[in-house]
Amino acid sequence: MTQMIDKQHASKAERPILIIGWMEYVDLPDLGLLNIKAKIDTGARTSALHATDIETFKKDEDDWVRFTTHAAGDGKDITIESPIHSSRSIKNTSGVWEERIIIRTKFRLAQRLWTIDLSLAERTNMTFGLIVGRTALKNHSIAVHTRRALLTQKRPG
Repeated sequence: MTQMIDKQHASKAERPILIIGWMEYVDLPDLGLLNIKAKIDTGARTSALHATDIETFKKDEDDWVRFTTHAAGDGKDITIESPIHSSRSIKNTSGVWEERIIIRTKFRLAQRLWTIDLSLAERTNMTFGLIVGRTALKNHSIAVHTRRALLTQKRPG
């Protein structure tokens, strides 16, 4: 058993570091959101997705959330439903604590795909509909180049 754990750690350590820019186009494929212009914000702990009209409901005894977003590359409003993973207090950009719903979904950056937690936040007046926080990047061999953007993918056509 110890050897198996060591091999798992070794394979993760051997993964080449992916250098990304402070802004990248990413996908949230389980939500149907592709080519989202995201700000990579290592100053933020939790990732945040722009969401309005947030409402919770029950589906087969489980807690779900329905919300509207226009974070996708085409800028059109879409309604998304997702299971609620949790809720937590998060400090917003003004430094004020607020309770936010957290969903868990797949995240694609370059050719890598993994699961992240996303808080739902009203970001209408923000430049980016998606902020990718440091927790989403942790343990994935990623380094952020703070003076460069779009290092993994050019602007979608």
